[in-house]
Amino acid sequence: MIRLRDVQKCYPLGERQVIACEVAQLEIADGEQVALIGRSGTGKTTLLHILAGILRPDRGEVEVAGARLDRLGESARDRHRGRHIGMVYQTFNLLQPFTALENVLLGALFGRGAGHAARERAETLLQQVGLGERLHHRPNELSVGQVQRVAICRALVNDPELILMDEPLGNQDRATGEQVLDLLLQMAAQDGKTVVMVTHDPASAARMQRTVDLATLRSSA
Repeated sequence: MIRLRDVQKCYPLGERQVIACEVAQLEIADGEQVALIGRSGTGKTTLLHILAGILRPDRGEVEVAGARLDRLGESARDRHRGRHIGMVYQTFNLLQPFTALENVLLGALFGRGAGHAARERAETLLQQVGLGERLHHRPNELSVGQVQRVAICRALVNDPELILMDEPLGNQDRATGEQVLDLLLQMAAQDGKTVVMVTHDPASAARMQRTVDLATLRSSA
C-alpha cells in the first residue's frame, strides 16, 4: 500500500533550506492501521500531505496505492487522491452553505463522480454513523461530534483504499473523539482499508495497530 525510500522535503528559510520531513524508509501494508507520532516540527503533517499527493518530495520514492507519486505532476496526483485516498482533517473543512449530505457528495466530485450511486452510498454512510435524520442539516445545525461524522463519511464516500487523518480528534472532547475514532476504525476494518493517522495524543495512537515515531525514520537516526 505505502512504500517510502530516502524521502526529503525542504522549505526555504532565508538563504538556507530547512528539512521539514525526512524518511529513510517506511512501509505500511494493505489494511494496516498506523499512527504517526512525533514532537512538534518533526514533519507529521508534511508527511501526511506527501502521502496524499498534496506535496511532492524534493527527493526520494513515494509509492501509494500502486502509484509513484514522486513521478506524477500535480493534476495526476489530484486524480489519484480523488480515486484512492480519503482525508479527514482536524478542522473538518465542511462548507456551511451545504447540508450534511451535500458535503459528503462534494467528496465524490473529486473521485468517481457524484451520480446516483454516490448519493446512495453517501446516504448509507450517514445512516451508518447515526445521521440518517440529519441528512439535510447544515454544519451549524450539528454538534461537533456529528460534524466529525460527516467528515468521516466524506472521506469514505469514494470507497478509498487509504484513509489519512490529520489530528482528527483535536477539536472535540475526549469521549466524543474516542467514539468517533472507534467508529471510523471499525468501518475501515470491515472493508480492509488502510488507515494512517497523525496524532500527538498517546491514547489515540494506542488505538491503532502500530505506532511509528517520525524521529526514528530520519536517515541520521
